[in-house]
Amino acid sequence: MNSTSGPDPLRMRVRRIVTGHDADGNAVVVNDEEIAGTSLAEDGGQMDAAFFHLWATHEMPVDLTDEAAERQRNGSMTTVLGTGHGTVLRLGVLAAGMRSPMHRTASLDYGICVAGECDLVLDSGQVVTVHAGDVVVQRGTNHVWHNRTDEPCLFAWILLDAMPPTVAGRTLAASWADEAAGH
Repeated sequence: MNSTSGPDPLRMRVRRIVTGHDADGNAVVVNDEEIAGTSLAEDGGQMDAAFFHLWATHEMPVDLTDEAAERQRNGSMTTVLGTGHGTVLRLGVLAAGMRSPMHRTASLDYGICVAGECDLVLDSGQVVTVHAGDVVVQRGTNHVWHNRTDEPCLFAWILLDAMPPTVAGRTLAASWADEAAGH
């Protein structure tokens, strides 16, 4: 990850290198580009988190044809979860003091803290501080990411499409709402 002017998450770029095959079946680099971050902020103000949508698949097993790669590369800006057959790869930078809304994804998420630290806050009230090198296996639970430090926190997220969890006969669907204002 390269920073063009200090710790501003939206000025960072991620280099995405994609491999494929030439006409003889030899491995080659087919794409090498920098990806800019996008934000989930809706108020038009200063952005305090950047998400780098790097790749998404739409089927299992994954189609490795050149035609599918173009769709996976260009379709990676939208989350394809909910089909039962997709994956998403993204990086996220949470600025100092940033707090996400309480949310639940319709996926099994592998969250890898690459740099910095932040708190994982669950709707039960449990809080776990996640440090660089830690891995969170997020199994369709309501959660908040809260960076309480003075430094940005970098996460890699790999989302695998999943059936929503069912608890006591109730299906827990995906949600994105700021229900944890007190956390």
